[in-house]
Amino acid sequence: MKAVVYEKYGSPEVLELREVDIPTIKGKEILVRVHASTVTPLDWRFRSGSNIIARSMSGLVRPKENVLGQELSGVVDSVGKDVTRFKEGDEVYGATHGGAHAEYIALPEEGVVPKPTNMTYGEAAAVPFSGFTALRFLRNRGGIQSGQKVLINGASGGVGTVAVQLAKYFGAEVTGVCSTANLDMVRSLGADSVVDYTQEDFTTSGQTYDIIFDAVGKNSFSNCVGLLDEEGIYLSTVATLPLLLQMVWTSKVGKKKAVFMLAEGSATDDQEDLRFLKELIEAGKLRSVIDRSYPLSQTAEAHRYAEQGHAKGKVVITM
Repeated sequence: MKAVVYEKYGSPEVLELREVDIPTIKGKEILVRVHASTVTPLDWRFRSGSNIIARSMSGLVRPKENVLGQELSGVVDSVGKDVTRFKEGDEVYGATHGGAHAEYIALPEEGVVPKPTNMTYGEAAAVPFSGFTALRFLRNRGGIQSGQKVLINGASGGVGTVAVQLAKYFGAEVTGVCSTANLDMVRSLGADSVVDYTQEDFTTSGQTYDIIFDAVGKNSFSNCVGLLDEEGIYLSTVATLPLLLQMVWTSKVGKKKAVFMLAEGSATDDQEDLRFLKELIEAGKLRSVIDRSYPLSQTAEAHRYAEQGHAKGKVVITM
């Protein structure tokens, strides 16, 4: 099979398309023929090796796993002798800790659930990573409630587009921050108001919020603390040393909190959340936004584009 392999950290040029063996599966595993994957921020951060937190996960000296790809959709090709949930030919989608930038991947049967029936493979592959991130930050850590005021910075990105829709589903009044070109798209996702960051600094608006979700990690708790209501929460997807120190400090002092989470959720949690997202998708309450699609042979180009940080929604890899 073909897979995109990297053996050292660096620019997108370290990614190479190679012929490798098809994975063998164990009793409780399934072999999925991958139809689509994506380039997530974890993928390009793992590849570059420039982020110390990402590098501590992927390997300090060299990559521990040589194939990237955190989310996928595809068709079950074969099943292990102890698999009970799936059969050959089932359409599935899910998240993994790497390996999806390849034509086949071996996964525990708990790693995927049935694909939403009203999505293409590319649209479905774009859901898990962003869906988990937005859902677990807003619901699990932010405790989002109906009637709250929520600001989402980076509302046009992969996580941000899902976060806008989920916040609206939970009944919040949503403000989305994005560039001029993406204002209409963010409104179409349900945002009640939008802020064009090229024309206005939302931190000086005088508005206050119950939750500020920095889905791109391009602001700071210090800049946003004045915009939080009395018991407001600042959520960020990117860890910095100041943020980590503020997390410790605000956990002990005051009612306004700074929050970052590195990883959260068991295999059971993943299945429950994938099913929850699937239900929203099939009910028409959640959709994917895809900026560009690249064939597997152009994964390096996909990384180069995604790493610029200006993608509208997700960057998809097709097999």
